Amino acid sequence: MKEETIYLDNAASTKVDERVMEAMEPYMLETYAVATSDFAYSMGIEAKEALNSAREKIADRLKGDSEEMIFTSGGTESSNLALKGAAEKLLEKEGKDHIVISKIEDFPVLNTAKVLEKKGFEVTYLDVDQEGFVDIEQLEGSLKDETILVSIQHANQEIGTLQDIEKIAEICEDHDVLYHADATHTFGRVPLDVSKIPVDMITLSSHTIHGPRGIGALYVREGTPLKKQMDGGFQENNLRAGVENIPAAVGFGKAVELIDEEENERLEEMRDRLIEGISSKIPDTVLNGPRKKRTPQNANITFQYVEGESITLHLDMRGIAVSTGSACFSKSLEASHVILGIGGDHERAHGSVRFTLGRFNDEEQVKKVIEEAAEVIERLREISPLGKGGE
Repeated sequence: MKEETIYLDNAASTKVDERVMEAMEPYMLETYAVATSDFAYSMGIEAKEALNSAREKIADRLKGDSEEMIFTSGGTESSNLALKGAAEKLLEKEGKDHIVISKIEDFPVLNTAKVLEKKGFEVTYLDVDQEGFVDIEQLEGSLKDETILVSIQHANQEIGTLQDIEKIAEICEDHDVLYHADATHTFGRVPLDVSKIPVDMITLSSHTIHGPRGIGALYVREGTPLKKQMDGGFQENNLRAGVENIPAAVGFGKAVELIDEEENERLEEMRDRLIEGISSKIPDTVLNGPRKKRTPQNANITFQYVEGESITLHLDMRGIAVSTGSACFSKSLEASHVILGIGGDHERAHGSVRFTLGRFNDEEQVKKVIEEAAEVIERLREISPLGKGGE
């Protein structure tokens, strides 16, 4: 990657903060033992203390207990453990076999639900409105005696929509149904307090908050029925076997420690300038998702009469990295299920571009992105066969 690249794909992954790397290094080169009991050798005890310290930092951000935090290899494994673990446990224990998710969940939830459906579980896929919000009445109406779990994300990975998880959690609690929320794109960015919100499981990931890849966590409220999915040893409260990735866990904890409200406010201000600048400077654009109730780092915009992959490639040639909901950028060759889920057509999905901000972006970069995007869209529309531009 060129040094001058303006990276605006922070929802996919973020640059690791140097302070995170510094925190991790000793646990790769000096304290490299596995976490051992208090009655073992000193290096193993030090490793265990580092692991527990990281666990506490992550749990504290949720206002939860460190014993309720299970380290995993990332958000994908966390959501798999939540859905499969709860489904299999409650099928065995109570004979329940019904799961509820939204149609715009990220793939770790969406595809895990589809796998469970093939195994005989019943899955209800909830509609969302044109801004990506779940219909609360439809959710409540979908619950029944056989319902095991509701899995509705805290925020959407593409359009940034923030769901009303307080209300969702209350409904699930009233119906004695487990609630799992994917908070991959909100953890550290949007307040989430498990001491006040009765959510049972939360998926977390390090790579979206300037921490290392390959490490995530699943918050599991005490007493939540969950079947272990990875057999082996008895690590992570006997819910996730395998030698813990201590350097990555330490990095995850440090990444959480470094996030503050001032940074989140700065991201929100840049997001607003980006949306307003593009909307005012470039005609025929559509903001995907709500204007206000969205994550502070997300702006997803459809540019009519041009393809998202063309925009992405031309911006890349100008040193700007963004992502698109176009089918051409998907191995499945399917347009964004999120844009289609909010009522958009294939043309709207194909013209969508996601701009996601991070710690290392600044106002000058936002200004440049607006200017460069305006030039790119104007030129592409001049040669576009999709509508106005080709006339």
